[in-house]
Amino acid sequence: MATYKAHTCMEKKTRQTIPIRKTPLHLNFIHYPHPKKKKGSAMPVEITPVDVVLQGPVSEEELAAINEQLSSLSPYEVLQWGIKHLPALYQTTAFGLTGLVGIDMLSKMTSTPPPLIFLDTLYHFQETLDLVEQVRKRYGIDIAVYKPDACETVEQFEARYGEKLWEMSEEVYDYVVKVEPAQRAYQELGVRSIITGRRASQGGARSTLQPLEIDATGLFKLNPFASWSFGQIKAYIDEHNVPRNALLDQGYRSVGDWHSTQKSGDGDAGERAGRWKGRNKTECGLHKDYFKMKLAAKKKQREEELQFRDEARAMGSPIDTPISDGVYVSA
Repeated sequence: MATYKAHTCMEKKTRQTIPIRKTPLHLNFIHYPHPKKKKGSAMPVEITPVDVVLQGPVSEEELAAINEQLSSLSPYEVLQWGIKHLPALYQTTAFGLTGLVGIDMLSKMTSTPPPLIFLDTLYHFQETLDLVEQVRKRYGIDIAVYKPDACETVEQFEARYGEKLWEMSEEVYDYVVKVEPAQRAYQELGVRSIITGRRASQGGARSTLQPLEIDATGLFKLNPFASWSFGQIKAYIDEHNVPRNALLDQGYRSVGDWHSTQKSGDGDAGERAGRWKGRNKTECGLHKDYFKMKLAAKKKQREEELQFRDEARAMGSPIDTPISDGVYVSA
């Protein structure tokens, strides 16, 4: 039976008393095996990185060798490789077209595809949430849903962070709704590798995307569709009758949170046109450096807290409690 689980902590805390996890996420790895010798031969048999299960640290040279070989494979073959060679593999998805192609391919490849992780920011379109249910029912796959810490509803979120946090601080918003929930998911579920739906043709920071990446926390990120165009993705969706977001038939080219997504206008360029329109932004933070995102969020929180204390002092109501040393959410 497929499950749709939300993972949040509902304990009541104030901004000043929410605890911080003092140590960052560290993944334990073991080292690569040494090349083995063929029986009866003095010459070693070369075991290339692409042939082994990736359990240990991977050097830049090894990663380059893996990507050279993966770049010659089809997305289906890259996914097959990932299932065989990547540890604790999950698929993270916001149910965009590329992620949906991945879900469909994996369902045809194995009866036990990698489980899905969906980050519910609480500000998704209803059409997106409807699509989540369609996918769950069609493919019978587990979907672990993670929301901002200690928040089940928009009302709870805004009571804690204020209204329109994305306008007050994009850094804090991205950290709270995407980065922290993702790291919490990885820790609680024991995730060591993920499948993404990113493609080089989407532009921006993705233009130099490789099939396999390793982020600052040691997480393996498999990008099986890195070399595919939008046309190839769309052709697969149509040929295999894959479920898709109803908003894509209403003038939207790319769908994210409702407050940062607009319909594409005439002359809009790029596959992600309509996202963060008018802003110099192409990523939500999920695929940026985790530690830099965390530091930026902590810095922004401290600045806002100091400003709030200055305003309270000017009004004759100084705050005597110690200044908090971390972001609003556990890290």
